[in-house]
Amino acid sequence: MADLKICCSPDAITTLGLGSCVGIVLYDPIEKIAGLAHVMLPDSTQIVCNENIAKFADTAIDRLLQIMIENGASKNRMIAKIAGGAQMFAFSSENPMLCIGKRNVEASKNKLEELGIRIVAEDTGDSYGRTIEFYPETGELLIKAVGKEKKII
Repeated sequence: MADLKICCSPDAITTLGLGSCVGIVLYDPIEKIAGLAHVMLPDSTQIVCNENIAKFADTAIDRLLQIMIENGASKNRMIAKIAGGAQMFAFSSENPMLCIGKRNVEASKNKLEELGIRIVAEDTGDSYGRTIEFYPETGELLIKAVGKEKKII
């Protein structure tokens, strides 16, 4: 949680416990380099103590992209897959500040669009947590959730 890493084929990369958090996979299919960020919040500018850049969609995606390029990936070939962003708790209020999952997804999509990185698949929203595994060799993102069928996107 609030972390990011990269890996190359034949290794895989995973993150556990995506509730309202979003897992953002960046992938260069030619070099078979993948990066994964597990972001907790949408916007680093709204938080006073924001030293951990991996915690926020806006800063995590920038840093992940930078690390991947430093390790041989090309931004021009980069694609993305995202998962998570659930609404884990029911609130009686319609206050958008309480809809953190939805805000995380929107912030992630906005940042990727700003960078010109196309989202090719997503499994977001709903009201359940997810664990994801990405396989750079095949480009498959495996999504596991309690009580749900495994899904590959």
